[in-house]
Amino acid sequence: MRIDDSISADSITDEISRRFKLYRIAYPMTQEDLAEKSMVSLSTIKRFEKGEDIGFSKLVRLLEALDIQAHLEVLIPDQSIRPSYFLEDTRPKKRARKKTVVRNGWKWGDEE
Repeated sequence: MRIDDSISADSITDEISRRFKLYRIAYPMTQEDLAEKSMVSLSTIKRFEKGEDIGFSKLVRLLEALDIQAHLEVLIPDQSIRPSYFLEDTRPKKRARKKTVVRNGWKWGDEE
């Protein structure tokens, strides 16, 4: 199932839970191993894989245990790094002037 704006929040939760379970099995890791590595209770993992709600911090710990926490970057991209920033230099340009040396003919007296 493709996750897009045409499906409900409950369907999205079910699909993510299903994908997580398939990823865990393919990793391969048992629920018990995942509970030990992530320090999330076994019952929470079972609830999550059934499509029930768990806390976001627990989800992050589960993703870290499977080494897929970097995928959260795609979930909510960093807005300070935009592709348009790489197109041109966004720093304000400084006006460059030719430096002139003022010579008025004055000397200290010991210069000759």
